[in-house]
Amino acid sequence: QVQLQASGGGLVQAGGSLRLSCVASGRTFKRFNMAWFRQAPGKEREFVAAISWSGSSTYYADPVKGRFTIPRDNAQNTVYLQMNRLKPEDTAVYYCAATYGGRWAKDAMDYWGKGTQVTVSS
Repeated sequence: QVQLQASGGGLVQAGGSLRLSCVASGRTFKRFNMAWFRQAPGKEREFVAAISWSGSSTYYADPVKGRFTIPRDNAQNTVYLQMNRLKPEDTAVYYCAATYGGRWAKDAMDYWGKGTQVTVSS
């Protein structure tokens, strides 16, 4: 079992930045590929970004490419989501997730954290 705790959400103006953190406890963090998803009101949960267990590979959804990055620190059991040039359409609850596999669909995730709210005002 692994527990994931996301934090760092808040209210920010359009064009601003936020950094989300997800701290893992339990089983060895560095075994997991990590991902962020988000869910806006009335919408399906969608993939945002992912990083391989080693940090050597990263993947991004088209709407966030060039604005978001997903670094990880295996020594601190933490994965981040650095969000720059935020837009009102980025408003959502953001969830971190862990998987042993390399598929980034939400049904492929093995563990989920509780979400953190990000609100971007125009």
